[in-house]
Parts: sequence; structure tokens; C-alpha cells
Amino acid sequence: MEGAIYMKAVVLAAGQGTRIRPLSDSVPKPMLPVADRPLVAHTIDAAIDAGADEVVLVIGYEADTVRDYFGAEYRGVPVSYAVQTEQAGTADAVNAARDHIEGPFAVLNGDNLYDPAAIDQLFEQCPAVCAIEVADPRNYGVLSTDGSSVTGIVEKPAEPPTNLANAGAYAFPAKARQWLEVPASERGEHEITDVVATVIDEFDVTPVTLERWLDVGRPWELLEANEWKISDLEGRIDGDVSDDATLEGAVVVEDGATVKAGVVIEGPALIRSGATVGPNAYIRGATLVDEGAKIGHSAEVKNSVLSPGASVSHLSYVGDSVLGRDVNLGAGTNVANLRHDDADIKFTVKGERVSTGRRKFGVVAGDEVKTGINSSLTPGLKLSTGATTQPGETVDRDR
Repeated sequence: MEGAIYMKAVVLAAGQGTRIRPLSDSVPKPMLPVADRPLVAHTIDAAIDAGADEVVLVIGYEADTVRDYFGAEYRGVPVSYAVQTEQAGTADAVNAARDHIEGPFAVLNGDNLYDPAAIDQLFEQCPAVCAIEVADPRNYGVLSTDGSSVTGIVEKPAEPPTNLANAGAYAFPAKARQWLEVPASERGEHEITDVVATVIDEFDVTPVTLERWLDVGRPWELLEANEWKISDLEGRIDGDVSDDATLEGAVVVEDGATVKAGVVIEGPALIRSGATVGPNAYIRGATLVDEGAKIGHSAEVKNSVLSPGASVSHLSYVGDSVLGRDVNLGAGTNVANLRHDDADIKFTVKGERVSTGRRKFGVVAGDEVKTGINSSLTPGLKLSTGATTQPGETVDRDR
């Protein structure tokens, strides 16, 4: 982009993502599907569009999955890799890449979605920090500013100085490379915010306010990420669509996908290569039917993510749900996604039931889950990798 500072983009993609389990049991969280590419690819695309002349991916958990996708070059830009052997904090992750850093460098989280225009501005304003205005910033790192410059950063303050939450995107001057080794914080991690604090002391750091930002940490946030990015797609039909199918709104049917007779798709929706829909199926909401996934006769799928190889058999209903790879929902499986009392749906994260903030949320099924015919799945249900249900069973507890 004209006027942009060309720099290396260090993208953090080493973590497993324990809060998004079971979806991350075999796939690192940054590689989970968001529309037509992995989550981390959206971040890398934004960096390349902003002028990054090299991408350095910090990898760890299931590192080969990341390497195999991006290779040595992505969109004509060289890609190199640094391994974080132990998950010891964001500064430790960036420090793992220090041998790849010479000049100015950006640091972006591979499990965040950023407003691409703000990443352009971040690069141009280097040194700079991205922030997002939030109603209650007490659970975030919070920036202090004098209007034009960042004057400080504090983690989770009881009395926030501003409503500008740290969004985890930074453009650092070359000198910051020597400040990457920081002592462990109270929670035992080496924090990138300590590096930011030193840069603030030494340089004028520009705050860049994001119009939109999403930290994808839990399954319903992956659903939200897909709602965002699928809604941004422009409709196109490259696959095999029956003359008797009805497609409304922005629907993408990729080359190699099949949409059979009687199917109704109300966009936004993305049907990827190798996927099959129908006959007589109904898809609505921001739905991703990923590569090789199948939706059978008279099944309905609403606002959901079907990972590669997932199958929703005939006469089933799936709403506001995330299905992992090679999930097979038996015929007549019904997912409930709404409570009778209209309260927000809760979901189990690391052993604790927490609110999703959503009135409608269905099931999260790990890879290779199989349900028996006519299974009923209650709202906010987690099915672990490889879990099964019996024919006719009502499942109201995680398994």
C-alpha cells in the first residue's frame, strides 16, 4: 500500500487454544476454519495488504499443520517459522522470533481478527499500538493517552484511565528487539505489554483505534468470526448447482461443490469445494459448509460451521453450532439452540459453565463425533472428540 512502512510481521500461532476445546484437540486454534481460510490467514492477509515484506510465524502446538498450509511463501511473500517450545507468554513468543528480526516489526495475534484498515494505519504510524473502545475495560490491558500518543499501559485496572482496550497488535521500532527479554509477571508469563511499556518510555507511540476486533478464544467466538467473514463475501457460483435449487443473497458455491435439486440457501453462506448439499435441504444464516462436508435430504442448517468432512444426515436440524472434522450426525438428529426462559446459553470452558452472551447457541462437537438416529442435543452442549450418542437419546450433559 502506498505510504506504508515495509516491515516484518511476527504472527503468534503457537498455542493450542485450551478454551476452545474440543475443536483444538487436533487442530491448533489459529488453523480453525473462518470462512474460506484458517483464522490466522485473515491476520496474515491483513499484514500483507498493509505492506509486510516477510511473515514470521511463531508456531508450537501441531506446528506442521501451520507449515503445511503456508509453506515457504504465501501470496508472494516469504514466510519463515520460529518455534516457541514452551507457552511462556507473548513476549517469550516474540523473543522466539528475534533471529528473524532486524528492522521495524509488527506483532499480531494469530487468533484475533482485526479491521484491515487499522492494520494499514498501524504499519504507517510505527511505532504504534492498536486499541478498541469498550464499555468496560477492566478485564483488558488499558492504554493511557494524551490524545496523540500512548503514555502508558496497565493490565486489568480497577479504575481504567480510558476505555481503550489493548487489542494485541503492535508496530515496533527496530530497537525494541533488544527489549524482548522481560522478567516473568505475577502470573508466571513473559508479557509483551512490558515490552510495550519500554517502547512508550523511549518513543512517541501512536494509538490506532480499531473499528472492529474479535479475540477468538471460545467456540461461540469462532461462530462469531464466521458470521463476520462470511458476511463480507460476495456471492459467486462456480460449482454444480441444480436448476431446481434456490439461492438468495450472497451465496458462494466453490468449484467442485454440489447443490442438488430442491435446496434453498439464504445467504450469506459458503459452500466449499467437495461439499454436497441436498436434495431439498435448507441453509440459512452465516453458514460455512467446509470442504467435503455433506448436508443430506431435507436437513436444515442455520448459522453454523461444518468443518471439513462433517455430515448432517437427512431430516436433521442444526442451529448456531460448530461441528468439528468428520462429525457424523445420524438421521433425525435435532439440535436445540434456545432456552425456554430466553436466558443466555451457557457453555463449559475449562470445567466452568460460563455465559456465551448468546440467546441462541447449539452444540459444539469435536472431531469424529457420531450421533445415533433421532438424537436430541440440548443448548450449550459439548461433545468431546470421538463421543457418541445412542439412537433416540436426549443428551443434556456434556460428554
